Order: sequence, then C-alpha cells, then structure tokens
Amino acid sequence: MGKIMNQSIFNKKSLLLLGFIVLLIAPLFLTDFRLNLLGKYLAFAILVIGLDLLWGYTGVLSLGHGIFFGIGAYAMGMYLKLEASGTTKLPDFMAWSGVRELPFIWVPFQNPILAIILGIFIPLMIGLLLGLLTFRNRINGVYFTILSQALVVVVVTLFVGQQGLTGGTNGLTSFNTIFGFSLASTTTQTVIYLITAAVLAIVYFASKVLINGRLGQVLIGIRDGENRLRFLGYDPAIFKTFIYALSAGIAGLAGMLFVLQVGIISPTMMGIIPSIEMVLWVALGGRGTLIGPVLGAILVNWAKTTFSESYPDIWLYFLGLMFVIVVVFLPDGLMGLFKKFQKRWSGLHDKQPNSARVEKNYS
Repeated sequence: MGKIMNQSIFNKKSLLLLGFIVLLIAPLFLTDFRLNLLGKYLAFAILVIGLDLLWGYTGVLSLGHGIFFGIGAYAMGMYLKLEASGTTKLPDFMAWSGVRELPFIWVPFQNPILAIILGIFIPLMIGLLLGLLTFRNRINGVYFTILSQALVVVVVTLFVGQQGLTGGTNGLTSFNTIFGFSLASTTTQTVIYLITAAVLAIVYFASKVLINGRLGQVLIGIRDGENRLRFLGYDPAIFKTFIYALSAGIAGLAGMLFVLQVGIISPTMMGIIPSIEMVLWVALGGRGTLIGPVLGAILVNWAKTTFSESYPDIWLYFLGLMFVIVVVFLPDGLMGLFKKFQKRWSGLHDKQPNSARVEKNYS
C-alpha cells in the first residue's frame, strides 16, 4: 500500500496532467490582469522548451534567442498594426517618418495566416542558415555563444535604426483587434490565454516524443561526447543545425503569443539581457528536463512580478538573491531538488520495517 502511495505521489504523468488542468481552469479563479500575466509567462515557457532542446539536450549555449523571439513577435505585431490602421491607411509611425506607401516587406503581413506562418518560418530559416555557417565550420562552445551575442547587437541596431519600417525604439503598439475581435475584450483575452496553454502542451509533448526517440539519444550523445559520436559515423553538424533551427522556430511561435498578451513589442525584448534571462530560466528550472525550464520561466517571472509589486525599490536584490541561492545550492535547478527529495522519500520508505508497513496499512 505504501509503495503504491509512493508511486502515485511522484507519478510525473499525473503531476503534468494536474498542472495542465490547473492552467485550463485558471480563467475561473484569476482576475483578467493576473490571467494576462500568466499567459505571458506561458509564452516564455514555450520559448524555453526550444532553448532546452538546444542547450539542455544538445549542449549548444545560445545567448541570442531573443532575436528569434522578437522576430516572431514583430511578425504578429505587423499584422495587428495593419489591421488597426485599416486597409487604406499606413501605420501611424510610418506617416510620422515620411513614408508614403506601405513597404513591400509589410505587404505579406496583411494576411493573418501568412503572418503566422512567417512568424515561425523566418526565425527557423535564420537559425538554419546560421547553423549551417557555424556548425559546418565546427564553431562550437564559447565561440558560438559570442557569435550569437554579436548577432543580437547587429539585429537590434538594425531594428532601432529603421524607424520607418520597425517603429524604431518605440516598436509596435496600439493594437485594437485580431481577426476582427477586440483585444480589449475579456472573452478574446481568455481565448488567447487558452490557445497559449494548448500550444504549450503541444510543444512540450512533441518535444518529449522527440527526446525519447533515437534523435534524442543522438542529441545527448553530441552533448556528452561529440567527437565520439563523430567517430561512430554521425555528422553532429546536421543534428545541431536541425535542433537550432527548430528551437528558433519555437521561439518565433512564443513571440507571437507573447505580443498578443502584452500588446507591444520593441527592440528591447530582442537585446542581450533578455536573451541571458532566457538561459537563466532554463538553468534555474533544470536543463535537460523539459519540465524544469517551464517551471523556471513561470516561477522566475512570477517572482519578478511579486517582488516588484511588494518591494518596488529593492525587488532586484530579492531576485538576484534568488538566483544566487539556486546557482550555489541547486546546481541542477529545481528539478534537481525534486529528484533529491524523491530519492530521500523512497529511501525512507524502503528503510521502514515491514511490521510498521503492515500496521500502517491496517490503520
């Protein structure tokens, strides 16, 4: 009986199902404001799944995923901005910049379906191209990380400088409707939240299937011993390029969902600091676990909101202290703590005398 209880407490599938049910019923007990915040956290959770596939399972650290996230967000923002401006008017910032007609880059984003496709496809293709140029030339480790940061600087500078195309430092905002439905409507925001939760579940379970398959074993092999895998006849560059492009596409998808929750996207969200924060979410949750980064993204952003509301003057110190505690005492993240607790629970149960177990069962 105790063994069955022990297994049921730590049944991961049951915990995942329970967590997803809680997310689905969240609109019933959260205010509109809190639900909107949770939707933003879930968008971040989708992003870190892709980052965990790249860093946690493949061992490739990218500090430039803010680019892919931002491009996806801009793709959705461009469609929303065009819909808010109407079919005959240019977006307001273009008129202020002296633009007379809609730039050809913006034309495809008049179609919402095409905008959604491009929000995933463009980051994916950038990741594919960058992966081919770097991994084929065996640019790995810290050199790839530095290169990803340099790419962030270039892209952010480009977006800030093109005032007439991107809105400059202000970015894109003042969205009114999506598919004709008001974004200010509680019903619309609830639907967007539920879609975000559903996408999170789909991305998570699809990634789980990928990791549990042969491809996942190859990715782990690259992380733990790339040269050994190369000697076995595999080409690590192909697999690293694939997973890098896939994680970029997932980041673009997360960016589109993010802008629907927040209502604004600017180059600030594409900078180096947000990209580093994304990596921290993975590390704090526990890289190489999928569910750990999801929890890390949600909990860290919830902590940022809570600390900033309760202690507006010193909240950054609380957040920094939390990072230090986890890094020093929990090197494997929150999931590492969970596994230690699970082992200790199992050990205590195994040491329990048989007579005590029988007595407990009859009580």
